[in-house]
Amino acid sequence: MKEKKKNLSLGFIAVLALLLLVPAIGFLAVRLEGKKPEIQVDLPAPAVGASQAFSISVADSRSGLRRVQVAVIKEGRAHVLAEETYPSAGFFGGGRVEETQLTVVLEPAALGLDDGDALVRVFAEDRSWRRWWNGNRAVLEKPVQIDTRAPVVEAVTKIHNVTPGGAGLAAYRVDEDCPRHGVRVGDRFFPGHPAPFGQDGLNLAFFALAHDQGGSTPLFLEARDVAGNVGRTGFGHHIRAKRFRSDKIRISERFLQQTLPKFDASVPPAEGETPVERFLRINRDLRKANYQQLTRIAEQTDARLYWQGAFGRLPGSARQAGFADRRQYLYQGKVIDRQVHLGIDLASVEHSPVPAANTGRTTFAGELGIYGRTVLLDHGFGLFSMYAHLSRIDVEPDAVVSRGDIVGLTGTSGLAGGDHLHFSMIVAHTFVDPVEWWDADWIHNNITTKIEALAGE
Repeated sequence: MKEKKKNLSLGFIAVLALLLLVPAIGFLAVRLEGKKPEIQVDLPAPAVGASQAFSISVADSRSGLRRVQVAVIKEGRAHVLAEETYPSAGFFGGGRVEETQLTVVLEPAALGLDDGDALVRVFAEDRSWRRWWNGNRAVLEKPVQIDTRAPVVEAVTKIHNVTPGGAGLAAYRVDEDCPRHGVRVGDRFFPGHPAPFGQDGLNLAFFALAHDQGGSTPLFLEARDVAGNVGRTGFGHHIRAKRFRSDKIRISERFLQQTLPKFDASVPPAEGETPVERFLRINRDLRKANYQQLTRIAEQTDARLYWQGAFGRLPGSARQAGFADRRQYLYQGKVIDRQVHLGIDLASVEHSPVPAANTGRTTFAGELGIYGRTVLLDHGFGLFSMYAHLSRIDVEPDAVVSRGDIVGLTGTSGLAGGDHLHFSMIVAHTFVDPVEWWDADWIHNNITTKIEALAGE
């Protein structure tokens, strides 16, 4: 009997020990986990200039974080940029913080660092009981190039005569490879491209003065390197004054009845809205949206010159409206809106064939809001021609169109009251006066002679 009780007691103790041992082993397995913290470093570029902010993400979902340190290593010496220690959840728990994100600013001059190779090192430690309660450790290193020297830009072309709404061509050299370079005109930037005739370091940029930029507008060459350093230099130029004509557009009930239904799908009538209020929404808001769409399309241009010589205009046509006309829209004798006309309206016979003004690639062919059926041709290096209010489009997107090929027929699509062609020229994101590009002498004096001289060097 005593032996039986003894066996029962031993069995009970064994079961109890087992019941205590299993969770203890499980607890220790959790507290002694061996997974290292996860580190991510988001460096915007492989080079760092005068100041560079970057983000660091660190996570440890098992034990929680104990410490994170960020340093830059240069010539064997560590310079700490940031260091954080995170609270514990208690002796039997892990860390309270399981993930964190730091924004770190590296300013080489403040640290006394010279240009050259360096490492960004991130060290992270968790609250695991591994390594005698010192936790798991993770280290991530990323090489960076410290570069605080601005690129040097040198103008090659010397003479640049421009007018408001006019364009020009600048050639220049940059003493290092830069992902972004070109001409800055006031608050507008015109990207440049390597010259197409094989001269190392030589770049070309078409630029423009917007119709509302005057003689005091600053013009200079600009280059930004990988590290974000910006080099600038002025170049010789002369801005000639120009005045634009005013025009009055009378909005009639008949015009509203004929035109507004075209926009039922894109700009549906709002409850309680009058026809005039809807017209204003189209003329203002949709016009602005269409301009933004055009500039987005024009950001993607081919780095080649498709075109040659003066651009053509619609044969046998009369000009109905000029570039940058200051338009007043009148309804019942009162001015209800003001806009600027960014093209030239050309009228011929109804549904006249519209030839491509010069060789280019079709970057857009379709409906475009107030412009109706529209074709946009990329002539290379940020130069575009635009054909709007077409009744029919005869070209496919991404097709190379030769000068004189028919792109469509004139019409009344979009915000047009009568059959005509709205023709525009665009440099990057800026509408310019087509008259310049129709003028063979202007092309020769301002564009062709420069290219021929550069190609012959």
